[in-house]
Amino acid sequence: MGLFANIITFFTTVVTFVPKFIPGVWLTLQLAFFSIIIGTIIGLFVAVMKLTQNKLLIGIMNIYITIIRGTPLLLQLYFIFYGLPAIGIMLDSFPSAVLGLALHSGAYISEIFRGAIESVDYRQREAARSLGMTSWQATRRIILPQAFKRSIPALGNQFIMAVKDSSLASVITITETMLLARQFGAATYNVFPIFFTAGAYYLIITIILTKLLSKLEIKLKINER
Repeated sequence: MGLFANIITFFTTVVTFVPKFIPGVWLTLQLAFFSIIIGTIIGLFVAVMKLTQNKLLIGIMNIYITIIRGTPLLLQLYFIFYGLPAIGIMLDSFPSAVLGLALHSGAYISEIFRGAIESVDYRQREAARSLGMTSWQATRRIILPQAFKRSIPALGNQFIMAVKDSSLASVITITETMLLARQFGAATYNVFPIFFTAGAYYLIITIILTKLLSKLEIKLKINER
């Protein structure tokens, strides 16, 4: 009887708090969306800069990647939100979270793009140059479209990681899914069903994103035929 009552209480709590998580889930989606878009732009820019012959640019990009990949995301968020104001740069919590997540994702995405670009047969670039294209035209019209298609699986994994990493934004007062879970848990002392609900939302988001990316990958392969 005790077990049955506990099960009923568990599901009653889950059903009660499912709608209360919606504002936090919406904010999580916004964080993930903007950080993924900006992170992809940063990653592509860094990858292209690393493939230039300019040693200064390559050095700067390598320093950026080393710092981001060598330090925890949590520390990066703290630095942006609490550290930058010390030098006069004031950012609200939401843009701070987006910037931190985008810079973090961008470092990893840049390596994905760099590997994909380098995997394209160099003879295609030479053929484009022989047709009168500049190096940038060859990269933009010939190399990047192929590299983007080849990077879709790895980018998909990085996008899913970005959704889950957005949970760390709660440490800089972003009222997203995880912060709501902690607040609800502290208020009710009924932690397990509340964190179960939060986890279910993350799982649903990542499953949907995985399905969409799989369809995109299939569509791109079909278009290559």
